[in-house]
Amino acid sequence: MFKQRFITAVLLGTAVLAAVFLLPPLPFAVGVAAVVLLAAREWGNFCGLAESGRLLYGAVIALLLLGLALVPKALAGPLLLGVAALFWIWGCYLVLRYPATHGFAARNSRLLIGLFVLLPTWLALVELKASANGQLALLLLLLLVWGADTGAYCAGKLFGRTRLIPRVSPGKTLEGLVGGVLTCLLIGAGFAIWRELPMAASVYLVLLSLVTCLAAVFGDLFESMFKRERGIKDSGSLLPGHGGVLDRIDSLTAAAPIFMLGLYWAPAL
Repeated sequence: MFKQRFITAVLLGTAVLAAVFLLPPLPFAVGVAAVVLLAAREWGNFCGLAESGRLLYGAVIALLLLGLALVPKALAGPLLLGVAALFWIWGCYLVLRYPATHGFAARNSRLLIGLFVLLPTWLALVELKASANGQLALLLLLLLVWGADTGAYCAGKLFGRTRLIPRVSPGKTLEGLVGGVLTCLLIGAGFAIWRELPMAASVYLVLLSLVTCLAAVFGDLFESMFKRERGIKDSGSLLPGHGGVLDRIDSLTAAAPIFMLGLYWAPAL
């Protein structure tokens, strides 16, 4: 199992970095859309849809992505990502209060929630790619998401004693969260030093790294909550050793919109 996970992780990491650094903006946007549509199919499973219903849900997502692509980014970006930030604040409340919060349990509610999870993810990644120093911004985002996950895993394995939110994800610990946060703070500070940023921009970037890390953690927990409601371990089986597409991008669905929104008000990075 470990060998399978490792091989899949290497292939996925290589593909993601190649897309970030080699693809022009339009092919990148199409590639991210393909990933989002695969995730939409798995979200349809969270909603208890049959295969035909999942395909229809994916078609709706595809049409909405096309609509977003046609709207001027200066209008769609800040507005939709601002709404996404408010959504994730509500999502944190659901996670922290679970299982007392069941307002999301109805199928129509879950279908609507899927739109708020998936559409801003696509928009944030596409806007990051098209921004000034877009490749570096995307790389930093990925490093923060991977750092939050890896730091939490290592710290949890070594020091984990106190369960974080056992009703949602019994394996996550408070010590793991601290490890993930410290890892992301180091990544943000290292990036600021590497870029030789002025003090104000450096402090802002470290704070943004902290917020992005917390968003990544709650994105992971949010999907775990839906899997628990559905009674499944993985969102799918497309990726050998890693489950489904949503299992790989759950942290990114929250982190990407928050990170992009933070860059709108950032000093020059």
